[in-house]
Amino acid sequence: MQQALAGRRVLITQATEFMGPALCEVFAEQGAQVIASMRDLAPPDAAAEVVAEGVAQAGAIDVLVANLAFLAPTTPALEVEAEEWRAAFAALVDPLPRLVRAAVPAMVARRAGKVLVIGSAAALRGMKRASTYSAARGAQLAYVQAVGVELAPHQVQVNAIAQNFVDNPTYFPPQVQANPRFQERLAREVPLGRLVGAREDALFAAYLCSAAADCFVGQVFPVCGGWVPR
Repeated sequence: MQQALAGRRVLITQATEFMGPALCEVFAEQGAQVIASMRDLAPPDAAAEVVAEGVAQAGAIDVLVANLAFLAPTTPALEVEAEEWRAAFAALVDPLPRLVRAAVPAMVARRAGKVLVIGSAAALRGMKRASTYSAARGAQLAYVQAVGVELAPHQVQVNAIAQNFVDNPTYFPPQVQANPRFQERLAREVPLGRLVGAREDALFAAYLCSAAADCFVGQVFPVCGGWVPR
């Protein structure tokens, strides 16, 4: 792609976490005016404030990239306490409708705009000791599917990437990647035999946020290096 996002104002949340660094770099290369927010979105008013700050800084938001990270607990399901459950949903799920309420009305008024949620394939395949994280990530994807079809008639496209085994500093930091047991797991579980590159993932995200992807609404795209959700 060449300058696929030229002139578009793109708000990227949690820009230093998860896919944030790669997204900011690639989107800027594609011509976007990137508004990188580092704010914690768990507080109830944070999402509206982040969008308002972005509008004040750059003007109307053309693309909202909801990049939300939370370190996955590994608590057995029968031992999950309310505090853990609530914390995961406060970080990954609750900010979504708040961001949409703050950013999307202006998109609807212009009949143009995109929302992309950077989610996880943990919601697409049962994994032991991941009930809290998988449930929160699953709620993200269900929200995207419902809101995507609702906003499509207004020419606002809402989609999600459901990823796993993608290089990023939050879930696969260098010390994890250097672990021989993790390398064995990659060879055993991932047909690609390696992590999907952060840049590869970010380029796909840029495509989904470009005019070339206007035909996709309410879709969840797995990006997993060949790891098969089931």
